[in-house]
Order: sequence, then structure tokens, then C-alpha cells
Amino acid sequence: MFINKNLIHNKNERGEEMNYRTIDMGSYQLHFIQTDRFKTITVRVCLRDNIVKEEITLRNFLTTFLTYSTDTYRTKRELVLKAQDLYAVNAYTKSYRAGRFNMISFYLSMLNEKYTEKGMLSKSLDFLADIIFHPNFYDEEKFQEAFQFLYQSMETSILGLKENPTLYSAVRMLEEMDPDMPYAYHEHGYLEDLEKIDKKSLEEYYHKIISSSLVDIYVIGSFDEEEMLNLLKEKMAFETFKRPKVSQLILQEKLPRRSKVRKEEIDGNQSKLSIGCKIGELTEFERNYVLSIYNMILGSGSESKFFRIIREKHSMAYYVYSSLNKLDSLMLIRAGISKSNFEHVVKLIKKEMKEMEEGIFKDEDIVIAKNNYLTLLKEIEDNENAIIETYLAKDLLNLGDIEERKQMIEKVTKEDIVKVAKKVKIDTIFLLEGNKEDEGN
Repeated sequence: MFINKNLIHNKNERGEEMNYRTIDMGSYQLHFIQTDRFKTITVRVCLRDNIVKEEITLRNFLTTFLTYSTDTYRTKRELVLKAQDLYAVNAYTKSYRAGRFNMISFYLSMLNEKYTEKGMLSKSLDFLADIIFHPNFYDEEKFQEAFQFLYQSMETSILGLKENPTLYSAVRMLEEMDPDMPYAYHEHGYLEDLEKIDKKSLEEYYHKIISSSLVDIYVIGSFDEEEMLNLLKEKMAFETFKRPKVSQLILQEKLPRRSKVRKEEIDGNQSKLSIGCKIGELTEFERNYVLSIYNMILGSGSESKFFRIIREKHSMAYYVYSSLNKLDSLMLIRAGISKSNFEHVVKLIKKEMKEMEEGIFKDEDIVIAKNNYLTLLKEIEDNENAIIETYLAKDLLNLGDIEERKQMIEKVTKEDIVKVAKKVKIDTIFLLEGNKEDEGN
């Protein structure tokens, strides 16, 4: 029994149609995105759970394990050979955080049957189902081979965090900002949690998520909907319980009155500056559209105020930019600088942010930002996974589809931007300080 919940017809500037509808399958939500734009059909299966810090490492380990050894294809080599046999399907997994939730996504991209042979759609979906529902917990020898390889790989990844100063600086800044908030958790996991993982804990956790996660399945391409529906109903045997979706947004209930400064030394010439800004209460329009234009004018791209003033005019940074994490209600500013320029760069950043609050920017800046936004939307239309992300954002943020975004972004005014600028406040300034002063940029 299923219910057609939503049907949306869209046509882009080239006259190409893209139809979207959602179907309630009882144990999961199905999303069909019909388009003739691609020769492939892409399926993405998303499992969503409340984030638990102590489970991040285990979840990452399991996510990788599922595409490394299955009950049918017990080595990575066997999986690769089978993928090649299916006209080189591309199958992989990814674990990541989205606001207050942790997501596991299974991806499968396959050539449309019209370019291969009859029956390949069903066989490709069997391959995906094998990865999701039949992990290898039974062949002890092959399990241990996979386990040891993945354990060493994850250990190297966790220990290697400090070897990426740009990432490490951002992680440390978020820890100093709010150590108990989900955005401060280490996405690669923790060594102490890795040491606790064994076959029993991995298998138990697998059964937990496969039976209790909130599941969404996205399909994009040109396909017969009735055939796809029946195949997914047969092969995606989720038995998760139905529960209402809740907001993944992290709201900053209290904005900082003053910022705090933290420093840590590293061995090197260049220092890494990470600044975390908390964003106050926003309307849906402000969060989805105005905030994007504000960020583009301030610090996103080579035409932004940060780049033009700090990088080009004053030559105070090797790089400098800002980015948004809308689900966390944060704006992050990152820069590579000389430690002797630290105070000057921070002063310039604060000055540019203050000017945004006071409306000291040109109408031309808004036009450029909107055009850049529209260019990014055009790029999305050329990528299946990016389109799926668009509809996932529709679910997470109630963000419009591509055509709706084009219309809404044009409504953003200078007054809107100024209003949002006043809700962005610097909370934490973190400098990963190089202990060898260089001679300039």
C-alpha cells in the first residue's frame, strides 16, 4: 500500500522537464526524479538517525565495511569484478552529519537499460541490496581480513587529523566554541572508540540501524515508475518503524556578546585562522536565500569583500573565505596567514562584517552574488547527485527546488541582507599558530 504524496512538474531554461514525486512506502519514503538529461539512473538510499558522539566511529567503520565485504562478494576484488560485470556500475557509501542527525547514504549509478541489455536494472538493484542487507559476518577468515584492513585505515585517518592544519584548525575552533554540540564532534571518529570495535559490536550496530533508521530512497533518471516501484518494493526490504520526521536544525538560542580568542602552536610557517560565527533566529526565507547572498558578498569567491580587501588590497592572507552551515546556524571563516598579521586580519574581518550590518556595499555586489548563485544552480542541473541533494535539502530545510530557488533569490533585497547581517556574530577566534615566522605573502 502506498500513497502518492506529492507531484511537481518543472521545466528549466532549455525546456527540459524534471518531474518529482514522493511516495509513502510504509517503512520508507520513496522519491522519484524523472529526467531525460542523463544516460544513467542513480539510486541513493539514505539512513537517518539521531547523532550520538560515541557511535560516530562505529558508524563510519560499518559504512565502509558494507562496501568491502558482503555475504555474496566476500572480498573487495569480488565486489569490483561484479560491478564491472554490471556495465561498470558505481556503488559506494558515505557517512556524514547533517545537523542533529547522522546519515549513511548508499549510492548506485548505472547505465540506463536502453544502453545495456534487458534485466540489468534488476541485477544492479540486486547488487545494491546485497551491499545493504547482506554484510559478511559469517565467513570468519574474510571478515577478519576486511576488519584488520579497515581498522588500520581508520586509525591512520584519525591520527592524521593534525597533519591537515586547515581541517584541524576548524575542528579545534568548533570544540572551543561548543564542545558538547554535534558540530564539534570529530567526523572521522575517535581512537578510544575505534579500540572498542569488534565483530560483535559491529554486527549489533548494523542490525540496530537497519531496523530503526528513518529511510529515504531517491531515484533519478529516465525509468518506468511502475517497474522501478515494484523492483524497490521487492529488493529494499526495510522493516523500519514509521515515525514523524523532526527538524535537524540546530538553533543558536543565545548569541555571544563578545568573542573569545584561542591559540595553539604547530610546527610550520603558515598559521591557520578559523573563526566561528553564530547566527540568530531567521525566517525560512532568510535562512534559505538571504543568508546565501550575504555570504557570497562577504566572503565566498574571488569577488567577495574578504578576498578583495584582505587578500588583494592588503595582501594579508594566502587565502580567506567564509562558508555557511545552515543546519548548524553557523558561518565559518577560514584564512591562511602569517602569525604577525593575526590581529590585523581579525580587525579587517570584523570591519567588513560591520560594513555589511551598516549596508556599506553596492547594489552591484548583490547583482554579482545573485548571478553567481544562478550559475551554481545551472551546474546542479548537470549532476545527478547534486539534484538529489537539492531534494534532500527540500526535506531538511524546506528549501525550494531549482526553479523555485531561481525565483526566490531574485526577491532578496539590500534591506533583507542588512537585517540578516545583524544576526551573524563572531563567537570563537582560533589561531593554529605556526612557530616559524615567514617573510610575508
